[in-house]
Amino acid sequence: MSHALIPAVVQLVREAGAAILPHWRAGVLVTEKADASPVTAADMAAHHLLNDGLIALDPSIAVLSEEDAAISLGERAQWRRWWLVDPLDGTKEFIAGSEEFTVNVALIENGRVVFGVVGIPANGRCYYGGAGLGAWRAEADGTAQPIRVRLTPDEAFVVVASRRHSSPAQERLLEGLSERFGDLQLASVGSSLKFCQLAEGIADCYPRLAPTSQWDTAAAQGVLEGAGGEVLTLKGEVLSYEARESLLNPSFLALPAAAEWRAELIQLARALD
Repeated sequence: MSHALIPAVVQLVREAGAAILPHWRAGVLVTEKADASPVTAADMAAHHLLNDGLIALDPSIAVLSEEDAAISLGERAQWRRWWLVDPLDGTKEFIAGSEEFTVNVALIENGRVVFGVVGIPANGRCYYGGAGLGAWRAEADGTAQPIRVRLTPDEAFVVVASRRHSSPAQERLLEGLSERFGDLQLASVGSSLKFCQLAEGIADCYPRLAPTSQWDTAAAQGVLEGAGGEVLTLKGEVLSYEARESLLNPSFLALPAAAEWRAELIQLARALD
């Protein structure tokens, strides 16, 4: 099962990646936004391509992009469906010359992710999927294979984490997981790729007890949900995207939905909330 708009969005994500690549490792000029986060010509090139392409695809669906997010709550509250876009997720990794940056596009309906597409410009790979639709990993040549979370760890319990962001609460959660599972294997990776590692069954859990924005998570959440995973707040509720004043997410846990240790993880997290 798939969604009629997925192929066109995958193509747009690939085109956005192609617009980014000429700026990669090319001494791109970095400027600072009002929140002190970096932005480059590559971010803006991908933003304009995606914004125009998504509007052309269906003018009735609004677009909320990281690079054009100054839209009032009153206006956003009227939307039933909208695109949630991060034209270049992992800008700091991109500036540093790393391959760990992505293009993220999610379709949101009534606050829930319908599907998401995550593209990796550096190698041409795309992940896409949504709850009830399945999830796939497509290579640069277009060949695709279905992906699925793993329900039990292999030799070690693998926790994916950000290279740049942690918090005291997250460190305490890791301590609790270590008491339950023994020595943890930590896989530090940038951008929305953390969710994708869970979705394709090479990691077990992604706790995030530090700030993220809605466009950082929605597309990869769609992929993970399609692969049998879920993203929960520390209260055990599905991370959702209904219109609210702040575009920041609460702390969350990404994990396989049917994992036998699910309740234990939620209990550990609730103790930190």
